[in-house]
Parts: sequence; structure tokens; C-alpha cells
Amino acid sequence: MWRIEEHRRVEKQLSGAVPPEVLKRYEKWKDIAALTGPAGLRAIKGFHDEALSGQWSGFRSSRLGLQWRVIYKANATALLVQIFEVTAHDYRRP
Repeated sequence: MWRIEEHRRVEKQLSGAVPPEVLKRYEKWKDIAALTGPAGLRAIKGFHDEALSGQWSGFRSSRLGLQWRVIYKANATALLVQIFEVTAHDYRRP
């Protein structure tokens, strides 16, 4: 069983303008992460779980919808999943 830790800003992000279906999918994502860890998240194609690069190197991202993402880091030796952000992904280029 994996332990889930949410950064304190995640609660604020979720209390904003997050659609209810995204909140449901996030709760399901946490259940799967707690039971099987990152391997289980990668096995479910709908999450499109992937490693990130650049300033987020070492972190992973899973889709909670077309626009919403959860950004997390996994520590396999401690069986720990640390959630850093739940955010609306912005496809616009600067």
C-alpha cells in the first residue's frame, strides 16, 4: 500500500474552479495510486501518465481530463506518492 501526501497548495487548487468530474477522477486517481503506485497509473491508458522534463524533471504527470493534470513525484523505496499540483494544463505558447 502506497502512502499519498498532498502539498498544502493542492487543497487550494481543488477548491477553485475545478469541475466536479475532475474532482471525482482525482479521487479515483488517488485510490489507484495508493493501491498500486505509479506502475498502476501507467497501466491505465486514460491517465496518459508520463515523465516530465525541464523544470519538472524527476516528476510525473497524469491526465485527469483533456485539460487537467496532476503532477506528482514517487519514491519507490518509501512507497510514497507526493502530489505537488493539480492544474489546468495550458497549451498556448508564449
